[in-house]
Amino acid sequence: MPKRRATADSDDEGSVASSPASKRARTEEYEDDDSQQERKPARKGKAAARRQVADEDDEELDADQDVEMNGDDDDEEFESRYTQTVLDAMAAKRNVAGGIADHGIIESIEMHQFMCHKYLTFSFGPQINFIIGHNGSGKSAVLSAITVALGGKANSTGRANGLKSFIREGQSVAEVTIQIKNQGEEAYKPKEYGKSIVITRKFTKDGSSSWKIKSKDGRLISSKKEELAAICDHMNIQVDNPMNVLTQDAARQFLSASHPSDKYKFFLRGTQLSQLSEEYTTCLENIDHTTKVLNQKKEALPDLRVAYKEALSHYEEASKARDQKKKVDELKKELAWSFVHDKGNQLQEAMDAAAKQERRLPKVEEGLRAAEALFESESNEVTRAEEAYSTLNGVDDLNNQKRDLTEKMRKNRSVLNELASERKAMDDSFRSTKVTIADIQRQIDFENRRLASDSQAKRDESRRQVDEANERLKAAKESLPEILQKMREADAKVQEVKQAGEAKEAELNTARESVLHDQHMIRQANEQENDRYVAYGRNMPQLLERIKRQKWSGEMPLGPLGVHVKCKDPEQWGELLRKQLGNLLTAFSVTDPRDARILKDMLKSSGNENLLVIIAERDMFDYSSGEPPSHMLTVLKALEISDPFVLRILINQARIEKMFLAKTRREGEDMLRSYGRAGTAWTADGFLLRRFPEGGESNSPLGKARNDNTSQLLTGRDSAAQRRFFNEKLQKDEMEVQRIQAEVKELKTKFMTVRGELDTLKTAEKRAHTTVNQAQNKLRQLEDAAQEDMPANVAGLEAARKDAEAEKENIEKQFVDHNQRKTEIENEQKGYQAQLDEVRVQLSDHDEYRRQLQDNVERAAERRLKANHELRYMQGKLDEERTKLTEFQNTASVLQEEFEVWTTKALEFCPRVETHRSHEEIQRNLDSTNAALKEREKRQGATVEEILEELNKASAVLQSAEQEWRHMVKLNKQLKSSLMTRLARWQEFRRHIALRCKLVFQFNLSHRGYYGKVLFDHDKGTLQLKVQTDDVAATQGGSRDKDPRSLSGGEKSFSTICLLLSLWEAIGCPLRCLDEFDVFMDAVNRRISMKMMIETANQSDKKQYVLITPQDMNNITVGNSVRVHRMTDPERGQGTLAFSG
Repeated sequence: MPKRRATADSDDEGSVASSPASKRARTEEYEDDDSQQERKPARKGKAAARRQVADEDDEELDADQDVEMNGDDDDEEFESRYTQTVLDAMAAKRNVAGGIADHGIIESIEMHQFMCHKYLTFSFGPQINFIIGHNGSGKSAVLSAITVALGGKANSTGRANGLKSFIREGQSVAEVTIQIKNQGEEAYKPKEYGKSIVITRKFTKDGSSSWKIKSKDGRLISSKKEELAAICDHMNIQVDNPMNVLTQDAARQFLSASHPSDKYKFFLRGTQLSQLSEEYTTCLENIDHTTKVLNQKKEALPDLRVAYKEALSHYEEASKARDQKKKVDELKKELAWSFVHDKGNQLQEAMDAAAKQERRLPKVEEGLRAAEALFESESNEVTRAEEAYSTLNGVDDLNNQKRDLTEKMRKNRSVLNELASERKAMDDSFRSTKVTIADIQRQIDFENRRLASDSQAKRDESRRQVDEANERLKAAKESLPEILQKMREADAKVQEVKQAGEAKEAELNTARESVLHDQHMIRQANEQENDRYVAYGRNMPQLLERIKRQKWSGEMPLGPLGVHVKCKDPEQWGELLRKQLGNLLTAFSVTDPRDARILKDMLKSSGNENLLVIIAERDMFDYSSGEPPSHMLTVLKALEISDPFVLRILINQARIEKMFLAKTRREGEDMLRSYGRAGTAWTADGFLLRRFPEGGESNSPLGKARNDNTSQLLTGRDSAAQRRFFNEKLQKDEMEVQRIQAEVKELKTKFMTVRGELDTLKTAEKRAHTTVNQAQNKLRQLEDAAQEDMPANVAGLEAARKDAEAEKENIEKQFVDHNQRKTEIENEQKGYQAQLDEVRVQLSDHDEYRRQLQDNVERAAERRLKANHELRYMQGKLDEERTKLTEFQNTASVLQEEFEVWTTKALEFCPRVETHRSHEEIQRNLDSTNAALKEREKRQGATVEEILEELNKASAVLQSAEQEWRHMVKLNKQLKSSLMTRLARWQEFRRHIALRCKLVFQFNLSHRGYYGKVLFDHDKGTLQLKVQTDDVAATQGGSRDKDPRSLSGGEKSFSTICLLLSLWEAIGCPLRCLDEFDVFMDAVNRRISMKMMIETANQSDKKQYVLITPQDMNNITVGNSVRVHRMTDPERGQGTLAFSG
């Protein structure tokens, strides 16, 4: 390190404070070149220019700035200034007990096959640890194990040159594990390691070594040495620092054999001042090297300035051609605007041609509509003829009908034969019943004649009344079935008319809704002409403009998504896909979640709070693996999506690559079954179909379509076509409403009529029931009265006659049913016979009729073919006219774009110049002027542009070199200034550490009654110790100090302890280790040294001491902060450590 001295009052690197004995560095500001030129007259010639530049640059850089800071501050003055402060701090520290470290101290150590130990483990105390034992018991191995485990070098232990020397004799591998405390606010990675860090180093005879760094619970965190280095740096553990771990050999040789310069180096190395010194030396060497490089670069500046002045002179001579060049520029401007004028004339001609062609289209379109109507009419005729021909059955069908009718007639004849047999049996029963009734009647007549003498008149009157009651009851019963039948028929008519009316009412409501929808769609089509985004929401153009102006965290939001989506077959799938994807088509997408809230606020403020905002990263993934076979229609295949990112958003949101489409539910179910796996389908008839992985199926109706502006999406029509479509549909729907209204009115009138008839029949039915009930009551009264007057025998005969008459009446009803069934079968036979006769006629006329229908089909097809030819001709004509119109429009559009581009470029070139000259005339004038200008440039040897370019190039090179040189000079000065400040602060640190070392050393010697001092010579780099023992003081009166080499063994050891304790005050490592510090001490020195070290350790804040001694601790008083570890006697092969304390 160079012998430089500097002082500073602050850490500001831009300033260097000087002392009375220092020389101030010259730091004159770099002066601008222009100001130098103003002060000094210009010199002509390259040599004169170089001399001028050299004079100016000498003021810019002082390469030999003197940085030597000679003349030290008076060390005695410094010590007198700070001695009392240090002594006060030492006194205050002696009254305060030091705290226990939260991190960086050793909690335990474990050795396997290490040096003389087969296995050794024990725990350290947090402050003071004494390891005692006889020589050869393996005490020093503990320090070696600590050094090796914490990444120290093997030779720093003084016991071996390599790791393999530490392996126990006869073994091939050794292992050392050390546990370090890791607590408090400054713990190292506490979440990973916990409260302790366990470090294990394993090494083998072949020289390999490995680390395992674990947490307290045994988890392996790292196996890299870099992690161990990071831990040691964080906790300020320096195992290679000789002041932190001092072996017994180094301690013995330190005072007796080392040179003062070696002691000084030991002092610098232990306090880490030497590391900073070496780094500052490197920095100063780099600054000096940079200064030399800047001096070399300074020599090139005069040549650059001369080159710039020559280029400037050349340019001034060539400036006379500027006037002629200005004329060339004006001609170029006029030429540019003449091209624009000609292009405008071409544009007007193209626009006139396009307008003329557009006027021809309506006539051609009218002819096309007439041809389409004729073709449609002829197609309908062909359809009707083909249907008539297709409904004509063949001969085989007629023969089958003949056989079927013959079989049916045969079966009916069998039924008629059975009915004839039944009729014969019924006739026999009827005749037998009539005979029975006649016999009973004769018996009744006989009994009545026998009683006629006394009650004939009364019985006759009773009989007459009964007969009249029977007649009235019969008449009432005969009228009731007819009324009930009419009521059933009238009620059926009422229900039929009512159902028809309700159906027509529903149809009318549907038609009215269709009219309202058409009117709504026409209004939307009109709005869409002015706003192409009207289908996506409110105020959409203003919203999109706000989105463009907004600053976004991610990409600018994409939307509405439906702008990039079209339906390939809108007539078939447009309504279904619009209903299912409507929310996604109006949605927006953002790539950053932070943008979602901003966009939602924008949507809400514009009245579109219901629109979706999708958060999706721009992931262009491959979706082909999820698609079904190509012959199966999916939503993705039915859509045309121009933006691949929008396509992947719809795949993620709606799985459109897997969603099948079908026209009907049946087709959808068949499609899912043929797919063979789980899937989902939408059908045009409004169903959502699902097939589950286990094979189950389900279907549910889709929701209703939204009745809003989204109905304009996926129609495949522009606004004009949309308006035409719904205008035509509106006319049809209005006519349909009028027709249905007339039918509803007619059905209402009919309903009132049949309802009146039903009410009349209900009144008649009530009257008939009342008449029947009255007749039945009257008959029962008369019969009861007659039975009371009649003898018992006659009453029995009357009852038998009534039974017989009831049986007769039953047989008569069977006769009616029999006759009715017979009549039905006979009528059926007549129908079968008529059908059979018709089939026979068809069989005879079939061929002629078939030929007639075939001729009708052929004639209709011929007429349709002619109409088709006419339609194709008109379509071709319209396409031709439209193509011409498109070509004219494209030409006009191209010319418009060229006109705008040329105008823009002309405006960029120059303001508008009015001209009516042709560009050929202007080009001739420009060519002649350029020829004259080139002749002048030829005489000069270069063009004006080339000369100007050379001047600009020379100026740029000069400015760049000067700016770079000035910047580097300034930077170099700042670096040197900063380094001087740091050197001053380094020297300040060194003096403070040295002063503290001196005072602590003297204090420590005073414990033994000795006096001594530490002499530092920082300029020569030496450190000397002077010790005055008590015997010298007694015999020589303090006139002579002992050299350390002349001290006795005990005095040397005690002096070593005092020096180490004084140096330990200047280091921050939490770990201090010392081996056999008292090996040459007598009992008095050892007792005092031990007491002094214990007191010093107790006063030290957050430090741990590991002290090794071969002596016992019997005469030493230890406190709670001291832990004594006693080694067993030296027995090789021992594995367990016995200790006490």
